[in-house]
Amino acid sequence: MADMSVDLVAVERLLWSGRAKFVSAQTTEGEIGILAGHEPLLGQLVEAGTVTIVSDSDERIVAAVHGGFFSVTGTSVRVLAESADFAGDIDEAAARAVLADENASPAALTKAQGQVRALEKAAEV
Repeated sequence: MADMSVDLVAVERLLWSGRAKFVSAQTTEGEIGILAGHEPLLGQLVEAGTVTIVSDSDERIVAAVHGGFFSVTGTSVRVLAESADFAGDIDEAAARAVLADENASPAALTKAQGQVRALEKAAEV
């Protein structure tokens, strides 16, 4: 199976870079899956969305992403998020506490929603 170059970048840092077989992202137009050879595409990521990367070694990487864009060519995918958190780095109890807090700011609620979605997606088999 062909693979592609993938970069997952947030404003503050490069989260992941490598070769991958598959990338999926939640966009304003819906969820999209990308394989090598995909038509060129530019998409806007949703707030509180997720990105899943299946590396060329079959490692599954899930991240909560909060806004941004992604670009696709036949050989590469670049995910440029405003902020992002790997599912493995998310404190589930803290994220759920924010969701339960009626005084939480809209921005905090949105981020916590994305984090919980990433945790749920990471738990999928």
